[in-house]
Amino acid sequence: MPSPYTAPYTLQPLTPERAEAFWQLTDSVARERRYMPFLEIAQTDSAEYVRSQLASQAPHLLLLDGNQVVGWCDVTLHRLPSCQHGGTLGMGLLPRYRGMGLGGWLLESTLHLAEQRGLRRLELTVHEDNLNAIKLYEKHGFQLEGRKRNAVRIDSRYKNVLMMARLSADAAPGNPRP
Repeated sequence: MPSPYTAPYTLQPLTPERAEAFWQLTDSVARERRYMPFLEIAQTDSAEYVRSQLASQAPHLLLLDGNQVVGWCDVTLHRLPSCQHGGTLGMGLLPRYRGMGLGGWLLESTLHLAEQRGLRRLELTVHEDNLNAIKLYEKHGFQLEGRKRNAVRIDSRYKNVLMMARLSADAAPGNPRP
């Protein structure tokens, strides 16, 4: 996908060749101990996740600065037959790439892929103190569905987690899927 920026940013789909770079990126964000429920990510777990994402052809984009993977946005598809119209969204960027509008571009592009795939409900969880992410999600149509109090504990500090979801227009109750 072409970049709206003058820098050499591109969005690329996840591939087996980028599995290790994806793991390094997600593990780096997890080790910040601020945004994810994971405090670190084992390379074997990441490799299995990548295999699952590729096998299911799930929407999964990587943000590259030149050849370096610096961000991701993905949808983990729901497996239960009654829930296969939806998935769980996850995303993250390395610190120096935050606050530049790149996350919005990455999210919007992933949402487009999810709609093309026929997904009608996307959900996510976000730490209640991650105000920038919450604003980004709201800007792209996600709405608050609930709050899990003291849902995570990192370094002896409890955090609330917000549950948010975005429905496609044709996913309103009573509307059959076209």
